[in-house]
Order: sequence, then C-alpha cells, then structure tokens
Amino acid sequence: MSISGITNTALSGMMAQTTRVGAIASNVANISTSGYSRLNTSLTSVETRSVQATVKQTDQPVDPATELTDLIEAEKSYKANAAVFETGADMWEMLMSIKRD
Repeated sequence: MSISGITNTALSGMMAQTTRVGAIASNVANISTSGYSRLNTSLTSVETRSVQATVKQTDQPVDPATELTDLIEAEKSYKANAAVFETGADMWEMLMSIKRD
C-alpha cells in the first residue's frame, strides 16, 4: 500500500467516525422524544481500502450508557486514524524532500 493509500484509508476512517458521532448526537438529542428509535452506525471495509459508515434506524430505545460507550470508542478510533494520517503525511513530506535533493 502506498503512502497516499494509507492516508486515504485513515481519512475515510475519520469520516466514518464523524458520521458515527452524528448518529450518537441525534440519539442523545432525541432521548426523550416519544416514539424515537435509536440510530445505529455500521462500519464496513470497502474494496478501495476505505471504510464506509451506514446509519440505520433500529427498533431499540436509546440507552445513555450505550451512547457514551459508543462515543468514547468513536473518539479513540478517530484519534487513531488521525495519528495514521499524520504519520503518512510526514512520510510523504520526507519522501518529497529526498526527491528534491
């Protein structure tokens, strides 16, 4: 996998986690809304070495503990992808510097 492939994969992971956080926010905002059903986010690996987030309505009620746990997991996943992205960008910059010299 090339450096650009690594950064693209990490970027898609960050975008997927952003989608996930949006669903969590909707769940928390509607916790007291009568008839509201929890949104669930599924993450899928795609052939292009990226991650796709799909949000679907469930028949489950919103549980604050589940939302908090999911939010913590999304934050950690986002940070891990951001670290990979930053490392890939640093490597790319170093390669370009070597190429110029």
